[in-house]
Amino acid sequence: MTFTGWLKMANRNVEIICVGNELLIGKTLNTNAHWLAKRITSLGLTVNRITVVGDNLNDISAIIKEAIQRTPCFIITTGGLGPTFDDMTLEGIAKGLGRELEENQEAMDMVRKKYERYVAEGRIDKYEMTPYRKKMAKLPKDAMPLPNPVGTAPGVLINESQVKIIVLPGVPSEMMAIFDESVAPIMRKNSGDLMFFEASLDVKEMPESQLAPLIDEVMRDNPYIYIKSHPQASEKVPHLELHLSTTSIDPKIARQRMSKAIVQISEMIKGKGGKVKPIMS
Repeated sequence: MTFTGWLKMANRNVEIICVGNELLIGKTLNTNAHWLAKRITSLGLTVNRITVVGDNLNDISAIIKEAIQRTPCFIITTGGLGPTFDDMTLEGIAKGLGRELEENQEAMDMVRKKYERYVAEGRIDKYEMTPYRKKMAKLPKDAMPLPNPVGTAPGVLINESQVKIIVLPGVPSEMMAIFDESVAPIMRKNSGDLMFFEASLDVKEMPESQLAPLIDEVMRDNPYIYIKSHPQASEKVPHLELHLSTTSIDPKIARQRMSKAIVQISEMIKGKGGKVKPIMS
């Protein structure tokens, strides 16, 4: 069985959905997707789709329905949890799941306590629970709020059959804090002791077209290793980064697999006149 085939069978698939017009018009760089993909991969899970949609109720609803049909173990959304009119992620998810959007008392307490703290810290003089602030505590029926250590809007966990939907704010510091505090432990439980291992090689004086059959051969000989070539900046001399990765519950086995594949492809590259050396992280 191939590395990717094994991962698919294990159903450790994750989909990321990023919500926000600012992403679609190029105003904001999608750093959330980049951070989440690396973090999720490091936990032994596989990100197999990243989607960006605008602040549109029907689009959010449709993409949630579509993702649910693929039955990943997790769907993670970012963005659209604030108090303004265009923050409609939770409403869109509720629509996509066919659930009512209702005031969640636990979430309301989280929001209220945050504003009380802001007053105590002198960040605001006073507060009242306006409809805009209450909006951040309206969750799909049977959803569970996740504490936000940095900001106001709680994250949200929704169980939909075999899929866990995790809804995170778009502000990077808030998204990262909720993920590390509440989401990562859930994902670790799902992946067991599975860990991700990677290594990179710097390859010169070998065009990618010449390297391609070598990669195919090494991956056939090492079915738990995934190898991807990344051409570097254009130069007179061909220059690539070769990234090797594997997932295992046993670090010793992972190192042995990686070492075997690295030695094999390095020898093949040198035998074809190329130059190769490890990239130290």
